[in-house]
Amino acid sequence: MAAPTGRSGWRAWAALVPAALLCLAARAAAEPGAEPGSVGFDVRPGGEVHSFSRSLGDYSCTFTYSSQGGTNEQWQMNVGISEDNGLFSCSIWRPQGKSYLFFTQFKAEVKGAKIEYAMAYSQAAVGAQNDIPLKQEEFEVTETTVSHREGKFRFELSKLMIVAKTPRDEL
Repeated sequence: MAAPTGRSGWRAWAALVPAALLCLAARAAAEPGAEPGSVGFDVRPGGEVHSFSRSLGDYSCTFTYSSQGGTNEQWQMNVGISEDNGLFSCSIWRPQGKSYLFFTQFKAEVKGAKIEYAMAYSQAAVGAQNDIPLKQEEFEVTETTVSHREGKFRFELSKLMIVAKTPRDEL
C-alpha cells in the first residue's frame, strides 16, 4: 500500500507512521549489535548509479539513485524493528530539508519484509518547513520497492519513508 486514500485513512496513517518510526528508531538504537541512531552517507551527483545499504538482523534497506548538479549532499538512513518484531522501517532523508540535486532515478528496496506503507517527499521537514510529498503518479510502490516512475517523476527527492511487515510464524 502506498499512501492511504480518504481523509480518515490519511489521518490515521499520518498519526501512526511518525509514532511507529520513532519507536522503531529507539528500538534499533537499543538492539545489541545494532548501530545506534542514523547513519550518514553522501549522495553524489555525476550521473552514475550509487547505492547505500543498512541491515538490522534479517532485514535490510538499500537506496539506489542517480543524480546531477551541485556537489555531494549529506543524507541520513535509519532502519528499525518494532518491539514485537512485526514491522521493519527504513527512512532516508536529507537533514537540511530540500535537496538541490536533480535525481534522474531512485529506488529504495527492503529485503526480508513486505512494504505496508511508503511515501516519497520532494522536501523533508526542517525548522518551520513541512514535509512535501511527491504526487502519487511520480513514484510507485511494490511489495519490496519504492521507485521513481519513468516519465512522471519531476526529479526532486529529499526523503523516503518505508514501513514493512515482517514475516511471522503463526502457531
